[in-house]
Amino acid sequence: MESLHLEIVLPVSARDLCKAWLNSAEHSGFTGSKAVIKPHIGGNFSAWDGYITGQTLELDTPRRILQSWRTQEFPADSPDSLLEVLFLPEGNDTRLVLNHSHLPDGQKEQYEKGWQDYYFTPMRSYFQPRNR
Repeated sequence: MESLHLEIVLPVSARDLCKAWLNSAEHSGFTGSKAVIKPHIGGNFSAWDGYITGQTLELDTPRRILQSWRTQEFPADSPDSLLEVLFLPEGNDTRLVLNHSHLPDGQKEQYEKGWQDYYFTPMRSYFQPRNR
């Protein structure tokens, strides 16, 4: 199994960013694709029109979210991966930290690129002050 660690600083408060991560409409807004999220421990979620699915395992709003996470590309016999999302205030901005572990062997690079292309890049535009 493989792991990755990614960070981005966004011009939004930790509270608002955490709230957006757990909100179906806002998550859909910042990715540009449908997300359905039950924002509580034990709540299921899907993103990217069902390509990503999982469940919220731990919640320490607005500091930390831990979710089980898998895509349609995981081998059927692979367990869910774990996604830890940290929201670290930096002045008026927030450092979003993703610790993604238990990825199927050989898939780390594709998910690292996916987080950059399908989350971080659109989030940079979505969370610009003029768009909020």
